[in-house]
Amino acid sequence: MALRARALYDFRSENPGEISLREHEVLSLCSEQDIEGWLEGVNSRGDRGLFPASYVQVIRAAEPPPPARYANLPAGGFEPLPPPAAFKPAAQQPPPAAAPEPFPLPPAAAAAGYPFPPAPYGGSYQPSQGSDDDWDDDWDDSSTVADEPGALGSSYPDYEAAGGGASGRYRLSTRSELSLGSRGGHPAGHPHPPGGGAKSSATVSRNLNRFSTFVKSGGEAFVLGEASGFVKDGDKLCVVLGPRGPEWQENPYPFQCSIEDPTKQTKFKGMKSYIAYKLVPSHTGQQVHRRYKHFDWLYGRLAEKFPVISVPHLPEKQATGRFEEDFISKRRKGLAWWMDHMCSHPVLAQCDAFQHFLTCPSTDEKAWKQGKRKAEKDEMVGANFFLTISVPTGPGASLDLQEVESQVDGFKAFTKKMDESALQLNHTANEFARKQVTGFKKEYQKVGHSFKCLSQAFELDQQAFSAGLNQAIAFTAEAYDAIGDLFADQPRQDLDPVMDLLALYQGHLANFPDIIHVQKGALTKVKESKRHVEEGKMELQKAEGIQERCNIISFATLAEINHFHKIRVRDFKSQMQHFLQQQILFFQKVTQKLEEALHKYDSV
Repeated sequence: MALRARALYDFRSENPGEISLREHEVLSLCSEQDIEGWLEGVNSRGDRGLFPASYVQVIRAAEPPPPARYANLPAGGFEPLPPPAAFKPAAQQPPPAAAPEPFPLPPAAAAAGYPFPPAPYGGSYQPSQGSDDDWDDDWDDSSTVADEPGALGSSYPDYEAAGGGASGRYRLSTRSELSLGSRGGHPAGHPHPPGGGAKSSATVSRNLNRFSTFVKSGGEAFVLGEASGFVKDGDKLCVVLGPRGPEWQENPYPFQCSIEDPTKQTKFKGMKSYIAYKLVPSHTGQQVHRRYKHFDWLYGRLAEKFPVISVPHLPEKQATGRFEEDFISKRRKGLAWWMDHMCSHPVLAQCDAFQHFLTCPSTDEKAWKQGKRKAEKDEMVGANFFLTISVPTGPGASLDLQEVESQVDGFKAFTKKMDESALQLNHTANEFARKQVTGFKKEYQKVGHSFKCLSQAFELDQQAFSAGLNQAIAFTAEAYDAIGDLFADQPRQDLDPVMDLLALYQGHLANFPDIIHVQKGALTKVKESKRHVEEGKMELQKAEGIQERCNIISFATLAEINHFHKIRVRDFKSQMQHFLQQQILFFQKVTQKLEEALHKYDSV
């Protein structure tokens, strides 16, 4: 059977050897193995070439997708499972064979963890294979958090408030006395016996779609009270009430980081080449060098860790022309925008993985590996991440869920309209830039050539009094040639920066549907729990716990929305000012050329 794939998004080819895709289009694949993040195939129009692997989904007839990270989490939470040979249910006495423990977690799943961080534009994030930007065998080994047995949930003893060695750490748990995952309100592993006469207590149901963002992000497990873990003081993320509503607490030590001097370097005696970028964080002043693969690794970690934060997308990879000057310059500008948004985010800027990326010396391979493994073994991911969020408490700090839902729906409509407008502006700017580089330059130079031909014809007249006119017309021809060159160079000054900014924000806009989906999923669980309370099927205390955890997600979502609007106003104000300033300078240069040509006729 021929390999096929379905396009998840539109893709416009920009380089030789690439083909364009339309959303929902079915393609034939030449091979399922990607080449540096690109696949080769034939689209519905018969064009054969390369396209990004993250833009398509391979169509498999009978192969089920891998289970989500929290798809079958037991009601008890994140406690580790015994080895397969010794596996038994949680109860001391084995329950009857007809009443197995609900939602068992296979030992293989517990060891692997199945981390699936989101990828740009909604696809599943998977590091590409075989690229010069991928990990080198001598640079690091293949150890990740998924390789560690029991990495999904380690067991910790309970410490008293003043217990020895527990300073600075405390245990948070969202598990109820009666597990929400168990049936009939009994502890996990003790379901009602068949035919029992006790009245059942309703529980909030789990999503049938175990591959939804709400489930895979750990949001469902957190809302249902199944998250449990230790939160260090340094891991706490604070949401405060600002003049515009919930906001992330500002970074007390703000900083910036420049990205300069991309240089081509080699290894293995010149057999392998790559581009290294110089990073200089303002809070350390110490320069470090990073390759694109390092940025790619960091993005993967952050996208997995922060399900309700919009991690900016990196500039896209390119299969061909990676060492061309124009591509390197464009990628550096894209990385500079990416770095600006990272440093501007109160949460991302203080993340341990990001700080390790910025500060670890380029020559200290051992320190880099240690920090890399520490980030990959971070336990505050998935459902546990939500435990780290600290929200306002006290009078006036509670959220009206109907108002929250209205705000989120309004923002959803806003992002959809902004995305459409950004696509339209990007298309218009790209077409206009193309016309300036090719059409306008050619037309102005045609006019200049015509003036030059006229000047050469006039030179056949040997009269002395016509020499000044001939020179003036020749100068006019040169002026129009120069104006054509100005048109060709101008998009680099004004339109390209606008399109770079639009590309960055299109990545943000692609992130928010998943963020909104997590908040909507939590809100659905609250409504379901309230209905059970009204019907007398659920205790009020249990429903209040669900609503409290939903409030945490709502606070974080609104804080992220407010941060997005804040940086959006800052960025587009700055970029529009730059665009208009460059337009004014451009037309001043054109006017200057024309005025110089005009003055040549004064002495004729």
